[in-house]
Amino acid sequence: MNTEKVISRDNDYILHTYGRSQVVLAEGEGMTARDADGKSYLDFTSGIGVNSLGYCHPAWVRAVADQAATLQHTSNLYYTAPDGKLAKKLCRRTGLDAVFFGNSGAEANEGAIKCARKYSVDTYGESRNKVITLVNSFHGRTLATLTATGQDVFHHDFGPFPGNFDYVPAGDFAALEKAADKDTCAVMMELVQGEGGVVALDADYVARVAAFCREKDILVIVDEVQTGVGRTGKFLACEHFDLHPDIVTLAKGLGGGLPIGAVLMNKKVADHMKPGSHGSTFGGNPVCCAGALAVLDEMDDDFLANVNERAAQLRAGLAKLPHVREVSGLGLMVGIAFDDGIKAADVRAACEKAGLLVLTAKTRLRLLPPLILTADDVDDALAILRCVLEKCV
Repeated sequence: MNTEKVISRDNDYILHTYGRSQVVLAEGEGMTARDADGKSYLDFTSGIGVNSLGYCHPAWVRAVADQAATLQHTSNLYYTAPDGKLAKKLCRRTGLDAVFFGNSGAEANEGAIKCARKYSVDTYGESRNKVITLVNSFHGRTLATLTATGQDVFHHDFGPFPGNFDYVPAGDFAALEKAADKDTCAVMMELVQGEGGVVALDADYVARVAAFCREKDILVIVDEVQTGVGRTGKFLACEHFDLHPDIVTLAKGLGGGLPIGAVLMNKKVADHMKPGSHGSTFGGNPVCCAGALAVLDEMDDDFLANVNERAAQLRAGLAKLPHVREVSGLGLMVGIAFDDGIKAADVRAACEKAGLLVLTAKTRLRLLPPLILTADDVDDALAILRCVLEKCV
């Protein structure tokens, strides 16, 4: 079907909850996506940080196809090999002790909130269940994770919301200290606020929060749904901050294109989660876990070295482009602020016409390229951006 027919059918039958580009992506390979009319695009979105190995990476395709042809699903009433193997790899790579698998970042963050409350209620009593998050955070679109999201724009029309969430400005330790009362069980934060504008937290602030929480036995939850699995040049963004959280959530790039979420936790939290305390029909699905294992197998030291080299190349190049006021974020999680009244949404649309797929986050352009990109890919993206920006004024 051509572009017009696919879009028409979509509009007739799919709920209108997305503001889509008028592009129908039909196939992809590596860094390149092609639409239904045959046009090629250099993709610097990776499906909003999901396609960590790009499109149709051969090792990933083989792992997924082989598992799909062997055993596609059983439910968690039975054991299978792929989820245990993935859990072991994740625990050894992160230093955490146990994993719960779900299907998305929102589900992972829901699980993290439940685990934190279970530990705290078991240990201190029923009233100790408040979760503090940061203004401009984004943690998902289910009711609890929407409540945890520190942006009012997402809260309209969906109340009443679950109780006992509070919000403090990122970087304001005094505000957090004041908000953390005797009923606080956890502080939940993104180390780089993605949907909040691709803004990294200050390292000193993170260290003060961690020390304060340790002293009060308030659990630290780090949402690494977007920052995790190599996106920032280390497997976890926590490693840049020398941070050892009680709970970490992963999703997006972990599955390499298949839906998976993970809640990793230390032993003191894990010990409170018993049979029946949480569950997911599709959690730990063998095919999704096989895809995730293929992703982890690629992410050796050389792979992450390339992520850091390309991030440095990209950031240096962006800083030299016309109308670029600031480059934010960490590693290959990049935000670009413009001056001269240039709107990120207009730049995104112009890049798409020129064959470069990019994203926006609030007022910034956002780049989340597949982690396999080469120096030539960076140069090509910078050339398109330069051409677009030179025509903006």
